[in-house]
Amino acid sequence: MIAGIPEGGRGALFIGGAYRPPDGGRYRPVVDPSTGAVLGEAPVASVDDAKAAVDAAAAAEESWAAVPGHERARILRAAADRLRADRETMARLIASEVGKPIVDARTEVDRAVGVYRLAAEEIRQLGGETFPADAYERPAGNERRFLFTVRDPIGPVVAIGPFNFPLNLLSHKVAPALAAGDPVVVKPTSAAPFTALRLAGHLASAGIPAGVLNVVVGPGEPVGDALVEHPRTRLVSFTGSTAVGKRIAERAGRHAKRVILELGGLDPLIVLDDAPLDAAVAAAVTGSFGYAGQVCTASKRLLVQESVADSFARSLARRAAALRVGPALDEATEVGPVIDTASVDRLDGLVADARSRSASVLAGGGRVALGSGSFYAPTVLDHVPGEARIVREEPFGPVAPVLRFSDLDEAVRLANATPYGLQAAVYTRDLARGLGVAKRIRAGGVHLNDPTNLRWDALPFGGVRDSGIGREGLRSAMHEMTEVKLISVNYAPP
Repeated sequence: MIAGIPEGGRGALFIGGAYRPPDGGRYRPVVDPSTGAVLGEAPVASVDDAKAAVDAAAAAEESWAAVPGHERARILRAAADRLRADRETMARLIASEVGKPIVDARTEVDRAVGVYRLAAEEIRQLGGETFPADAYERPAGNERRFLFTVRDPIGPVVAIGPFNFPLNLLSHKVAPALAAGDPVVVKPTSAAPFTALRLAGHLASAGIPAGVLNVVVGPGEPVGDALVEHPRTRLVSFTGSTAVGKRIAERAGRHAKRVILELGGLDPLIVLDDAPLDAAVAAAVTGSFGYAGQVCTASKRLLVQESVADSFARSLARRAAALRVGPALDEATEVGPVIDTASVDRLDGLVADARSRSASVLAGGGRVALGSGSFYAPTVLDHVPGEARIVREEPFGPVAPVLRFSDLDEAVRLANATPYGLQAAVYTRDLARGLGVAKRIRAGGVHLNDPTNLRWDALPFGGVRDSGIGREGLRSAMHEMTEVKLISVNYAPP
């Protein structure tokens, strides 16, 4: 039995401050992608469970909003301390549930600890503005008025998390909501329910009152739909596929609810002919193969200028072939499994399609037989044409397609040739040249001489077009999760 999974291997929902079985008594197995073994049984919530969770959050809405900011900050810091003390168990739980190499899983826990601490700090910055009333001619009497804004909690927040960062990306939704004074209903990925449920226990022990945080586990239909459409929820924060995000936006929009959507991407890493090639190759290794490529900001298209493409592709292939593929709990593993066997099958199809269109395989190119796990070899494809599926569909796996370009205009055209726009990277020794390219790329973030998969937890993060709506990052998320209220004070009424 893996540490962190409940006694007997069967989980429970967390509603109104207590763990409880699902209403319909349904459970589903949670499978370790490294071994194919069943880790335990996750509860499957019903629509009634979802409604009960929202009702609990709504009942706690006013009391949590009234808790002083310094007290909310104290609770968030206490939660960070508890996570820090539980680092190894949480990391092993993440590694077991989603196949993240244990070294990376520890880093994820560390980042989540930082997210709660940053959220506590940002409470002090959650203020409004003052305005010079006498600068406005109307309404009459402004010389006797004082104008300012405050930020009120928006109300119950729905937080729907992904499998690839089951603790940190969920915390990017939970921590700012709690800091802003909002209760939360969490629907974690069904692949990693035990991570979310253990987090709930830490938050409760840190002092989060009953009902302020609730966790229901279940499918998007009907459980997620019930949360989105419940009349008491006011904002939905979702990380996942573009197709599901659009569906959530449509349903939320019918009820005039706010959304924060962090969706898919086909992030380009652009290598110009004057780039520091060793650094660019290292960035491609990190960006394309880190956590087996299952990252929204992974380097999914490597756009390389023709004159350096041969050297770049050969070097990348050597690095890819040397990466150690293995089970997530092995300390030496560099590339773990993908999330399930369906993902392996999909990657096989994408690579076969690219090969049928003249792409060549320089490294990898197929599944890796390691017991019953779902492993795919780090793969480098060269001479990939623009019509290949691998550069039109988000692969979410350890595949690095190299596309060649002749000049900057072609590089920009290729970079923008998808409906996505999450992040991008440009490698060059000429910063003026790099900034010129960066300005022309349509994306939420562009990094010069750094990988595509950089993220600062405190700073705005998100995409444009099909990559999302709104911004995460502690302060940005807290602004999204609050309503601005204008207050006027007539201090000398006639």
